[in-house]
Amino acid sequence: MRSPALRHVLTHLITPLLMCIGMGLAYMGAFVTPEPHHMPVAVVGHTPQAKVFAQTVKDAAGDKLDVRTVADRADAVGLLKSREVTGAYVPSATSPELLVASAASDMGATAVEKVFTPVAARQGVPLKVTDVAEPVADDPTGQGLFFLLIALSIGSYASVAAIGAAGAALPMRVRALLALGVSAVVSGIGALLAGPVFQLAHHDLASVWGMAWLYSAGILLIGTGLHTFLERWTTLAMMVLFVMLNFTSSGGLFRPELQNGFFGTLHAFWNGAGFVEGVRSVLYFGDDGLSRNVWTLLVWLLVGLVVTGVAALYERPRHARHAVGHTGTATGTTATATHGAHPAPRLTDEVDARTAEEEAEETVGV
Repeated sequence: MRSPALRHVLTHLITPLLMCIGMGLAYMGAFVTPEPHHMPVAVVGHTPQAKVFAQTVKDAAGDKLDVRTVADRADAVGLLKSREVTGAYVPSATSPELLVASAASDMGATAVEKVFTPVAARQGVPLKVTDVAEPVADDPTGQGLFFLLIALSIGSYASVAAIGAAGAALPMRVRALLALGVSAVVSGIGALLAGPVFQLAHHDLASVWGMAWLYSAGILLIGTGLHTFLERWTTLAMMVLFVMLNFTSSGGLFRPELQNGFFGTLHAFWNGAGFVEGVRSVLYFGDDGLSRNVWTLLVWLLVGLVVTGVAALYERPRHARHAVGHTGTATGTTATATHGAHPAPRLTDEVDARTAEEEAEETVGV
């Protein structure tokens, strides 16, 4: 290709085109056809009739449902509040009842209602649906936490370009401190959005902020460290890790039992799922399962610290050479000035600055 400018443009187009493919595959693969996959449900009753009914439901549903029986209604409510089941059916000849917890997943509650409504209809009686854990009125579908996750993620991974590219001349320890500081600001914005602005969190806002900080700090440290190795391809890597795989597996729209095995597996340890499920635990389920989700976020933060540490070790020889080069340049400049000539332009620094600016613009644009 003869035109360097055209080649430069085409090279920069690779990233958005790969993002187009990746986003299409990830979002459409995760969200377009939600179907139950081993969705856990319970049938209340310890009689032989209840066990036969549970087996009949299981046989009819196949792999879509995992059906268990529990002794009484209180046990079923406990399983729902610990999010071990998505719904619980209380058989009755006159007034069957379906227990759900829509704060855990509005889509999940809808899915189990679709399963058991025809069962009651065959008996010729209406199905009573009882929600034992409703989201707040300001977030009726419970999906506000997913959009909070998006805001935190964008604020975090978009800041990586500013720290990694524009701040490339800074020592890694300074960039790491900047990442931690920016994560505090991003999480503070998230807390304001979740609390005073949209009132998703009516209590424990400090806990929500703490988990938002862990989440954001992990992303920023990982991105800052990766930039040393990937440079302008960091944007694509961050989009894959913290958008394509992260949003789709977070459980913010569909919990893993409504997704295929790939995204359901990611839900078990990805950082977005740790944040969403952790905040749900605090706001709606009395901290049940909170420690596991906090540990998930802490592990991702630890990964970020390790990546930045490795990047710092990798950069050390380069910075040493850079310092020697500047010393030589300063000496040459002094000698040139003594002879009355002007120093040669710093083309390398100009190219680095232009590259950093392009990368920052590309990231913010995405």
